[in-house]
Amino acid sequence: MNRLGKRGNETLIEMSLSADGEECNGPLSETISTAGSEIPSSSEIDKRHQSKDSIFFRDGVRRIDFVLSYVDDFSKELEKKLERRKEFESNLQKAGLELETEDKKESEDGKIFFVKIHAPWEVLITYAEVLNIKVPIKENDIPSTVENPLDCMLFPLRLPEKVMHPEPDYFTAPFSKDKQELYLINDESTFFSPSMRNRIVNYILTRCPYGTEEGKKKFGIKRLLNNGTYTAAYPLHDCQYWKKANDPNCDNERYTLYMEWARFLRFYKEQPLDLIRKYYGEKIGIYFAWLGFYTEMLFLAAVVGLICFLYGLFTMDENMSSKEICDPAIGGEIIMCPLCDQDCDYWRLNTTCQSSQYSHLFDNVATLFFAIFMGIWVTLFLEFWKRRQARLKYEWDLVDFEEEQQQLQLRPEYEAKCTQKKRNPVTQEMEPYLPLTSQAVRFCISGTTVLFWVSLIIASMIAVIVYRLAVYAAFASLMENTQTLQPISGLLTPQLATSVTASCLNFVIIMILNFFYERIAIWITDMEIPRTHMEYENRLTMKMFLFQFVNYYSSCFYVAFFKGKFVGYPGAYTYMFNRWRNEECDPAGCLIELTTQLTIVMAGKQIWGNIQEAFVPWICNWWGRRKARNNPENLYSRWEQDHDLQTFGALGLFYEYLEMVIQFGFITLFVASFPLAPLLALMNNILEIRVDSWKLTTQYRRPVAAKAHSIGVWQEILNGMAILSVVTNAFIVAFTSDMIPRLVYYYAYYENEDSPMSGYINNSLSVFLISDFPDRNKPKENPENFVICRYRDYRYPPDHERKYLHSMQFWHILAAKLAFIIIMEHVVFIVKFFVAWMIPDVPADVKAKIKREKYLTQKILHEYELEKLKERLCQGDKRATEKEFIATEGRMELSRAM
Repeated sequence: MNRLGKRGNETLIEMSLSADGEECNGPLSETISTAGSEIPSSSEIDKRHQSKDSIFFRDGVRRIDFVLSYVDDFSKELEKKLERRKEFESNLQKAGLELETEDKKESEDGKIFFVKIHAPWEVLITYAEVLNIKVPIKENDIPSTVENPLDCMLFPLRLPEKVMHPEPDYFTAPFSKDKQELYLINDESTFFSPSMRNRIVNYILTRCPYGTEEGKKKFGIKRLLNNGTYTAAYPLHDCQYWKKANDPNCDNERYTLYMEWARFLRFYKEQPLDLIRKYYGEKIGIYFAWLGFYTEMLFLAAVVGLICFLYGLFTMDENMSSKEICDPAIGGEIIMCPLCDQDCDYWRLNTTCQSSQYSHLFDNVATLFFAIFMGIWVTLFLEFWKRRQARLKYEWDLVDFEEEQQQLQLRPEYEAKCTQKKRNPVTQEMEPYLPLTSQAVRFCISGTTVLFWVSLIIASMIAVIVYRLAVYAAFASLMENTQTLQPISGLLTPQLATSVTASCLNFVIIMILNFFYERIAIWITDMEIPRTHMEYENRLTMKMFLFQFVNYYSSCFYVAFFKGKFVGYPGAYTYMFNRWRNEECDPAGCLIELTTQLTIVMAGKQIWGNIQEAFVPWICNWWGRRKARNNPENLYSRWEQDHDLQTFGALGLFYEYLEMVIQFGFITLFVASFPLAPLLALMNNILEIRVDSWKLTTQYRRPVAAKAHSIGVWQEILNGMAILSVVTNAFIVAFTSDMIPRLVYYYAYYENEDSPMSGYINNSLSVFLISDFPDRNKPKENPENFVICRYRDYRYPPDHERKYLHSMQFWHILAAKLAFIIIMEHVVFIVKFFVAWMIPDVPADVKAKIKREKYLTQKILHEYELEKLKERLCQGDKRATEKEFIATEGRMELSRAM
């Protein structure tokens, strides 16, 4: 189904080169169009009176489909660049394209030449057949889906129908030059949408040769951009974003997108996905569809997470553990062992009163419920997205789109760098290939580089851990001896101060490593010379995701699963590098520190990302346009305005997906420690949609349209993270929170039947005899002459025959933790797989519509062929035999039966 006059599969094919290897021989190589044959001379046009904000050639008829720009830099390579441009533009004309050059004197700065490109009808129909583009053959007569009874309630969120559905639905079929009368061609100049046209022109540009250098044939606009022959290549926006164009033939779709979609005040409105897809192409459209759906699903998770947080807030005063810690008669009388060697003093447990109360916000019974809920939510999200994606595939006419045909195309870079050829076993044609030895060497270099950078991340994380261990004693001493810090000492404990500063330091390191690795990942992926576009994207995605996964999540994994787990006990502490004593968790647990770490890294990344996305391109564009503001607007041409914008780039969407997938990891992998994470993500995504739409509509050149029927390899990454999240959250509840120790005490070790949780704090702290301290650990002073101190563990007291060994309660708790992990994982996985099985990937009504459309489309095509055959019979065409007529009718009957 097609609402917009569909574009079909972007199946790239090799251009057949001429025998002399100098001409750009595409399907229109025989059609030579002279660029200047239809262009009025400059003397015939008064450029001062012509609208410069135009998307047409000087004749006002031929549409500008693409623009190339270059400057005369007067360098040593000037002559070589002139020769390349001359050859390239000559070959573009031989491919049928029409060119018109704007002299640098006409440009705003007097330095830039602009080459405007127009694809005439003959070029468009030829390459539409090559690219298998689908076009309308009949208006869709399938009844629309039954209206939702809640539509009246959702009316404030709706956009006008003309914005949501800019064109009617059509049945479509792949374009064929021999069947032009079959298609709904009302106007040749508008039959192919601007996004289709720029895609066709881009296809030619990426394959057109420009000469031979060093014995190798050179081709493609990308190489010319890299070597400075051209400075930019881009399709034009159709108008300025803040006002409509003066030309009545302009659709003003950019203006509509800005007014209805890209402004933040429209944050509560639905997205005009059909218009996005029409203007930018399916690949960008599917990203915004996914981002919007993800944000909608986050609303449910955010509400449940907020309820769990409020439960912790309202029950804070009822928490028995916090009461005992804060009670001067209990927590005030418990003397804790020093938290560092020699320099730290003994301290009273009630000094952590406030931190224990705040810990209860996230470490309570609701934590368990929310961890299980999120395991099910992530399954619902992925399954319902598959259904939404299937509906989009139908509505955007991507059902028969084989992404493999589009993506399994040889990259121009691969064709250029691989000089050896071998016969393709399928096509039996010679094609370039990379020898196995060369592949092995490149993969070894690539793998070694990735391993080095991952090791660098781990080394940086160890450095942060060392920082935590080294400064903890300083914080503890500072807070004990500084009177001005005494009022906040209950809230800002040494553990929390260390955790906050270490988290901030870790975030800065993460950003620095990201900056360098992004460039390294692209370099090593280019070095591997992937054969196809799909291989290139998949390899780059896996490298970047692996790095980002380790970079962003390693510190959270450390706090969640390692901190406080290997500290030993007083008199037998464990040390890192035999120098720094391992960290201990707060008596209230490590969960509050994991929450702190998660909040700082997640919120910091989102804030920094939005600043980067919004302000950096705006500042660059403002700086680039500062001179143009001094000139009249009518002299600032449309191609110059777009030239001064930023380039979205081939990897623009890649970074958007990567940002959201990393966020998805934060709200799933560690959500048991921070129920408010989905709420933060929801607020960020509401802003993210408008920031992305704003920058794409106002700050970037128009990207070349591309097709995609799914989010690609990101779907598999999300599935993997969904499975991993069940395991991580089970371990967080079991080993990071105090949920299991409290439950074991409640059911097996309680001391008061009327109040089973009373006495838990005393039970969870072991006793150590101060006289057993070795000199390395003993504090320098003991002014109050304490005899014993307490520490967080389950060990026998000093007067027991198994002195300082783990008690039986420790093993009971460990067994309970392992049992909980197994039970929780199995329950959540069973529910996940059951939900996935219950929810079909394709809605039943979409399946029926797909079958109906296929039948009607085949019927229309067969009837057309039958009519053509009848005409040939009537005209006495000997080739149109009676048997051929019967066979055609039989095929129609067979189609109906099927």
